[in-house]
Amino acid sequence: MTTMTIRTALRRSLLPALLVAMGCGDAGSGKPPTRNGDAGVAVITAERVLDGTGRVLEGHGVVVRDGRIAAVAPRADLPAEGRRYHFPGGAILPGLIDTHVHLTWHFGPDGRLARGAPPDTTALHGLENGLRMLRAGFTTVQSLGSRLDGPIRDAIERGTVPGPRILTSMGQLSASTGGPEELVAAIDELAVAGADAIKIFASESIRVGGGPTLSQEALDAACGRARDHGLRTLVHAHGPESASRASRAGCTTIEHGALLDQETLDLLAANGTFYDPNTDLIFANYFENRDRYLGIGNYTEEGFAAMESGRVRAMETFRMALATEGLRIVFGTDAVAGAHGQNAREAVARAEQGGQEAVAVITGMTSLAAESLGLGEEIGTLAEGFAPDLIVVEGNPAESLDALFQVRFVMRDGRVHHAE
Repeated sequence: MTTMTIRTALRRSLLPALLVAMGCGDAGSGKPPTRNGDAGVAVITAERVLDGTGRVLEGHGVVVRDGRIAAVAPRADLPAEGRRYHFPGGAILPGLIDTHVHLTWHFGPDGRLARGAPPDTTALHGLENGLRMLRAGFTTVQSLGSRLDGPIRDAIERGTVPGPRILTSMGQLSASTGGPEELVAAIDELAVAGADAIKIFASESIRVGGGPTLSQEALDAACGRARDHGLRTLVHAHGPESASRASRAGCTTIEHGALLDQETLDLLAANGTFYDPNTDLIFANYFENRDRYLGIGNYTEEGFAAMESGRVRAMETFRMALATEGLRIVFGTDAVAGAHGQNAREAVARAEQGGQEAVAVITGMTSLAAESLGLGEEIGTLAEGFAPDLIVVEGNPAESLDALFQVRFVMRDGRVHHAE
């Protein structure tokens, strides 16, 4: 189905009903919902501000003016004008970022993983999953990646429906795409289709061993062509050889990397390659929903056994990565059906099981994640001039990341989506 046909299906059969269900404006008129924060002044105060760069500012608040952060300042210095939101005992953070989700994955009417569902049904689930993540405090997600992600992204950006900022690969490339010439041609097509980044499978799934599947020549060609288009490259690479090839090719980020060794981690750090380990949620979600996946594709008994051992190895590798000087570790969950909205569980696991300091986890899911998306000057930090993506949680996440499960306020690009 073409992108135009998908957009038509969304508009005719999906969005009016969704608008009514969400109470988002006049579905019959096609008018977008009211934008709460497009103009004027809003002042958000709480016990503390975590600005996304590692700083914890006690007794501060944030001023939003005309669609931008105007100030982060002590409460005594904040203006008296504007709409005020005060959360005693809470903490203000940048909107959270998940750099690896699968927006449209969902369970079907039979409760099992849906494959081959109609585009409008799949798109509806994608919108629902986006809303779940937004309400959980994730104002930006990167979806890797279905063609349907594009129309969903565009509908949200038009203000037609609420949702997080979405960046998408609009598809994925692998050995089945072909050799270097075919990979280059496919990247050209994805660039024209509106992809924000390129997703490349350079290794097998961990369920079948995670071995390399693309040559150095192929990755050199693919990541080089993506750079020509100004596009980042996200490379699925579980083992040392596939990750090393991708890093040497100048690809942007290694996804998963559960089986990496110290030599490869050192190479990523030296080359400035981002590392996006998915240490816990992806495994926990599969095990919790085992009966809903088992028997579909490579979700076999053997595959689940491989994931059991892979989960242990992934956390061991994560601990090695934390000790690797200069390695830029970003936050991604690989959220699939069943996991959307539970993204913060990955953050808690990184702290409690991996030993990463809470503030460092938050930096990895805010300013550093934004940098990996090429948006480091726009989102992920609470500072003057940045887009007003911010959340308020109950408690102090610098002491316990469990606070991330108690989201009381969500503002995305100046628009209030949730306020208690």
